Amino acid sequence: MPVGTQATVKGLTQRDLAEDLGVKILLANTYHLYVRPGHELIRQMGGLHRFMSWPNAILTDSGGFQVFSLKGLRKITDQGVVFRSHLNGDLHTFTPESTVDAQLAYGSDILMALDECPEYPVSHEYARESMHRTLRWARQASQYHRGRMAQSPTRHALFPIVQGSMFPDLRRECATALLDLESDGYAIGGLSVGEPRPLSLEMVEATEGILPRTRPRYAMGVGMPEELPEYVARGVDMMDCVLPSRNARNGYLFTSQGRVIIKHARYRDDQRPIDENCRCYTCRHYSRAYLRHLFLCGEILYASLATRHNLQRYLDIMSEIRHAIISFTFPEYWRCVRSAGIDAG
Repeated sequence: MPVGTQATVKGLTQRDLAEDLGVKILLANTYHLYVRPGHELIRQMGGLHRFMSWPNAILTDSGGFQVFSLKGLRKITDQGVVFRSHLNGDLHTFTPESTVDAQLAYGSDILMALDECPEYPVSHEYARESMHRTLRWARQASQYHRGRMAQSPTRHALFPIVQGSMFPDLRRECATALLDLESDGYAIGGLSVGEPRPLSLEMVEATEGILPRTRPRYAMGVGMPEELPEYVARGVDMMDCVLPSRNARNGYLFTSQGRVIIKHARYRDDQRPIDENCRCYTCRHYSRAYLRHLFLCGEILYASLATRHNLQRYLDIMSEIRHAIISFTFPEYWRCVRSAGIDAG
């Protein structure tokens, strides 16, 4: 899922995403939209779909990762999190129930239950305390969500989030307890918080035999292109990450042959596209030399063209994975990616 933190994927229009790239679902951020422009305004505007003119599905995260990143500006209690806006210092409170209300005001198709996302590293004792808090919040959110859905004419799924820091026993305990909720899907959070990449995969693997295969399983905030097949091999169905769009803006481009750092002098007169195997608009029309020129000049067009390419690369990898699964060749595909030692492709 491309990340549209503030109801936009930076540098692209909704037409670029839905029609040209074929994006079926994107992610928006509960915290950022809550502090600006506010969930009630978005509700008055007809929800996120109308507000941002987006025709397809929207998933909103719980806001937990952002709130727990506000060191010195938040206080955790068993009831929720009290925090100050990073914009103006206004005081707010997130509870399991209020975050469901906010996401329903957005009209999200998939909601996330409020969770605590501890930093890395933490002690086993704190990770256990935090995990049990996340479990209590998930139960509260699930019960409240069911009550809201009983009165709603439209369907909105709710995913609880597996936590437990980097301790496999806590991950398994959390995943097992969440099964009682019989949720529409399950998310695996607390990844990409500074831990070594192999540890992220290990934490996902710890839950693979527990979370039901008949429900979507969502790994939050991952990963590099070559990691996507690794997560899928461990039972993951959905992923999101800011890397394709953020790295694009910073001059880091993903290709089937590895990375391209567009500012390098070697591309000054390079007439080739970013990736000769790519079918995106950028690769069909523009050279590396031109993109390097735009980047060095700080032109807005560069961010748009580069983001379009990087997202196409990620979407192509996921398409390759789906095709490999359907054709019963995923193990061979996975081994090929691993042996190549470069970005998936």
